[in-house]
Amino acid sequence: MTLTRPRPVRRGGLLLAAATATVLGVTSFAGPALADDTAPAAPIGLTDGTLDWGVKESFRRYLTGPIAGGSATTADGAQTNEDGSYRFTGGTGTYDPVVHAVDTAFDGSVHFEGHHGELDLKLSEFRVVTEGESGAIVADVTVAGTTTEDVEFATLDLSAVAPGQGEGGALVFADIPATLTSGGAEAFEYNGTPMYQEGTELDPATLTVTPEGPGTPEEPGTPEEPGTPEEPGTPEEPGTPEGPGTPAPAAGDIHDGRLDWGVKESFRGYVTGPIANGSVELTGGASEIADGYRFPHARGTAEGDAGTLDAAFDGAVRFTGHDGTLDLSFSELALDVDGGEAVLVADVTSKDRETGEVDAYDAIPVADLDLPADALTPVNDVITLDAVPATLTAEGAEAFAGFYGSGEALDPVTATLALTEGADLGTSGGGSQGGGTGGPGGISPQSGATGGALAATGGDTSAPLLAGAAAALAATGAAVVLTTRRRARLQG
Repeated sequence: MTLTRPRPVRRGGLLLAAATATVLGVTSFAGPALADDTAPAAPIGLTDGTLDWGVKESFRRYLTGPIAGGSATTADGAQTNEDGSYRFTGGTGTYDPVVHAVDTAFDGSVHFEGHHGELDLKLSEFRVVTEGESGAIVADVTVAGTTTEDVEFATLDLSAVAPGQGEGGALVFADIPATLTSGGAEAFEYNGTPMYQEGTELDPATLTVTPEGPGTPEEPGTPEEPGTPEEPGTPEEPGTPEGPGTPAPAAGDIHDGRLDWGVKESFRGYVTGPIANGSVELTGGASEIADGYRFPHARGTAEGDAGTLDAAFDGAVRFTGHDGTLDLSFSELALDVDGGEAVLVADVTSKDRETGEVDAYDAIPVADLDLPADALTPVNDVITLDAVPATLTAEGAEAFAGFYGSGEALDPVTATLALTEGADLGTSGGGSQGGGTGGPGGISPQSGATGGALAATGGDTSAPLLAGAAAALAATGAAVVLTTRRRARLQG
């Protein structure tokens, strides 16, 4: 099934209410909210609803991978979509026009089992409740045969979600952001250890509902009037380049600098936690900082006029766990900016769990970086890239054994680059805490997917873990990937 994302609009919190009333001919769809004197007093019935939601993609991959060796089984009217998410059907409920609230219940359940039955989690009796800009996915949670009813499993953010039109006058709210609650976090547990912390991003949800009663869709003939495009002759006037007093960014050699990057916080927590029971080894001058690792001794060039940057860094980080079965390294890190494109490059090695052989990926673009337009403008001869958002590339996903999908959010990248000898790099990013091996975080056991009743409130989430990261052990047996980039010039 292919889901489309409607174009976000401002003040979308009451769009569900406004759109429902539109279909019923109560008020105009264009308004950000409903006027009290036009809303019907009685609740409006909703029918033929569906909820499309995959819970968490990385968890599904982990569950069915070679570590957990498990399965996900849908029943009671639920089905599995082509993208691996689940569809819960038969949705019925009401819309309350007084408080702009929706409460819709769905048929279907999904049962997650793995580790020879030690992981046992079933979600059923799903409901979606919304009011204003917020909402929640509520479900009955069964852990090892013990059921807790009406657990608020995920919160929903409707503030920027616009409705689309479905078949038969249905309203489709696609890709609603979902976040794990404390109750949901407590359900995700294995061997007494929480897999995810409260606030973890879950798969987005898509809600489809149809108001009962005769529909009165928008009248025909109401699109924008023809002949209202922008008047001709309004492009920017020629001769308006940067004026005096706006010097272009500097160009030249990079004399020093550093790169701060933690790879992925949840993966770090998993590796050093009690499941993988592993460690992090830093070599070649890399050191640990508060939110990741620091790679020093930048070298390369920056051409601000051309919008290009080539900077290489010393140091390497190696993750090991599961008695050596997990073995993943990043080294020879570099930043490559060319006009509108920016990537983090690295050599990556990963161990094939089945064969024990190490696959090497040489100088691949690991992450795409979302640089601001003025990122290469130096201040006091220093270029600073501050917490630049990073997303996994297709090549990086392959190096992660295909567990993380292309586009997965990684830790942000921070870099400080000196364009002159002795330029002050400052102390941003936290002081070094020493290299070597990272130890396990403080983990508190609690009931969850391996047994015990689910409490009404969340448990200790002081050490977030990503259970699905274990699937990074399952290598794809890929051959060495060689991507020719600017490494020779960076290291020259």
